[in-house]
Amino acid sequence: MALAAQGLGVPKPAQVTKRHLLATIQRLGLLQIDSVNVLVRAHYFPPFSRIGPYPTEWLDDLAYRKRRLFEYWGHAASLIPVDLFSSFRWRMERAKQGIGVYRGWVNFAKDNAGLIQEVLEQIRQHGPAGAGDVEKAIKQEQLAKKAGWWEWSDSKTALEWLFWSGQVTTSTRRNFERVYDLTERVYPDLYNGDVPDRAIAQRELVATAARALGVATENDLGDYFRLKINETRPRIRELVEAGELIEVKVEAWRQPAYLSSSARIPRSLEAGTFLSPFDPLLWERKRTERLFGFRYRIEIYTPAEAE
Repeated sequence: MALAAQGLGVPKPAQVTKRHLLATIQRLGLLQIDSVNVLVRAHYFPPFSRIGPYPTEWLDDLAYRKRRLFEYWGHAASLIPVDLFSSFRWRMERAKQGIGVYRGWVNFAKDNAGLIQEVLEQIRQHGPAGAGDVEKAIKQEQLAKKAGWWEWSDSKTALEWLFWSGQVTTSTRRNFERVYDLTERVYPDLYNGDVPDRAIAQRELVATAARALGVATENDLGDYFRLKINETRPRIRELVEAGELIEVKVEAWRQPAYLSSSARIPRSLEAGTFLSPFDPLLWERKRTERLFGFRYRIEIYTPAEAE
């Protein structure tokens, strides 16, 4: 059921089209973006695992020219079908209030309100720009680069704050670098529309996760779009009452599980494919271990043993 929900175990199309690519992303609900690039960057990989080889520029076309996908914080930084844009407006609005955002960013926003507004006005007046373009335009002493994992300048941090709060979005990418523009210019109809009730939006995210996972615990359902457990539980109860989720027991699972009412339950399933560690089937490692008895860690995030 888990493999079938992820679009695995079905024959790959003889002739891949953009329609197959978009349908795969819509089935998964999102693609995690990551800078790791061994064969290709992480977000190009999950569609390949399901439909086979395709021109990777098709994904860029769907995101940055056709506007069928948008970038935002889903599981992590993600490409998400625009049908779900409204379901993230509550997260954007809460971020403006400093809720649900890394504490360091909240403190940065309080201490640098003027800079953030200046960065926003720079983009408003001069159009799409990368972080380097903005930094050159503003030319302030506080934009000096900081030490740290990402070595972000203050202008880059300001842009990421504006991105999380939904005020700017990725208009396109240049050699993987984000080019930012006002969200109201890139997605005017979506951004200027009403902000749905938070419970309705979260229910849609949990239902999307359930369809993508097939069968899952409440932790699995919440983790898919990074919902907190106190946000996930009431949405699960509502979906059970509506008949969209069915509570089930899975042998050897300690937690109750939930089955999407649309889940396909194949008699058997055979699948052979090549998966990225950033594939939605694998990114929740505890779930992978529960499902397949497969315990793994990705080396780049595993500390070296103490000497």
